[in-house]
Amino acid sequence: MTRVGLVVNPVAGLGGRVGLGGTDGPERARLALSLGARPLAGVRAAAALGELALRTGELAGVGPGVRVGTVDAPPGSPRPLVVTAAGPLGADSAAVAGLSARVVYAAGGGRDTSGVETSAADTAAAVRAVVAEGVDLLLFAGGDGTARDVLAALGDAPCPVLGVPTGVKMHSAVFAVSPRAAGEVAAAWLNRKGAVRLRDAEVMDRDEDALAEGRVTSRLFGWLPVPDLPVRVQQRKTGSTATAPEAVGGIAAEVAERVGDGLLVLGPGSTTRAVAAALGADVSLTGVDVLRLRPGAAPDIVARDATEDTLLTLGPAWIALSPIGGQGFLLGRGNQQVSPRVLRASGGRAHLLVVCTEQKLAALGGRSLLLDTGDDALDAELAGHVPVITGRRRTSLYRLAM
Repeated sequence: MTRVGLVVNPVAGLGGRVGLGGTDGPERARLALSLGARPLAGVRAAAALGELALRTGELAGVGPGVRVGTVDAPPGSPRPLVVTAAGPLGADSAAVAGLSARVVYAAGGGRDTSGVETSAADTAAAVRAVVAEGVDLLLFAGGDGTARDVLAALGDAPCPVLGVPTGVKMHSAVFAVSPRAAGEVAAAWLNRKGAVRLRDAEVMDRDEDALAEGRVTSRLFGWLPVPDLPVRVQQRKTGSTATAPEAVGGIAAEVAERVGDGLLVLGPGSTTRAVAAALGADVSLTGVDVLRLRPGAAPDIVARDATEDTLLTLGPAWIALSPIGGQGFLLGRGNQQVSPRVLRASGGRAHLLVVCTEQKLAALGGRSLLLDTGDDALDAELAGHVPVITGRRRTSLYRLAM
């Protein structure tokens, strides 16, 4: 009998669109909610289970108010599944359409968890409760902090795991490239265990000491066994490297010419920060900033560490983004402030500038740039071959994929 477990960190990713970065710790989660953040972890977990349902035929769907529980497949199912699920803050019922459910862990120790704050200890306890059920694959929805909690909870005897990407940073290599990809990988593992091998994938998190020195790099915490389905499971993030001034200067000049007299939204990262410096502006390394460009004049900083709401008040603007080194993600990792609503308000693909040095692009080894905005329709609109600005009057046509 095959069993799948699912543990969801309900506060994972809360800080993304409100410009807080990760939401490790209850204080950040409270602040994110006070700023108007909307929990998305349950929605993204449901998307993963929906894809798994389509590919296995044994799950009918997931209700919006799922908390933490296990679910047994209907009698006679050829492949019985046990699913543990968690959803938006305050929800405490396990509700999977057509399947019986029972709770194996609930934050606060009771069925009524409305208003109960969750913590890393809850994640660890939920993981242990799920694994005790004898699952063959543990799905967890969260970010790098959740991955670290899962690693610690499993200890020296980890079962196969796979992350449903829900957090902000997600530098680790234990995540699928999207929630639906997570369902696809899970189904492949269940259906073809002999054909899908496991690999030890890195659990990473941002190195805060390096960040204080102006570098975005990651620290290794350990490894977890992950089903290895090429292209559908992401790579780990590689550290930022020094960029040649002439390359960055050329990119900056090309961006300035295209924007002309207008607003420029700069995504996070060492490449975009170097481009801003070449333009004459000092911007943040991990936030989204907005510049006002004028030909022949130094740019003005309109907004620092802008939130989604701030970007929506600006009106149409050019958006310059650089892919994450090693992973290739252009949207959906660390720049959730540049949301589907913001992208559409700014003109979509027509006003999207992809900037990247030739060295960084070559390091991807031909793998596509990636999208995971949470809006499948928008991702489909943006996908395809896009020009990547690599220097002054220099572009490379590169594939952008979901």
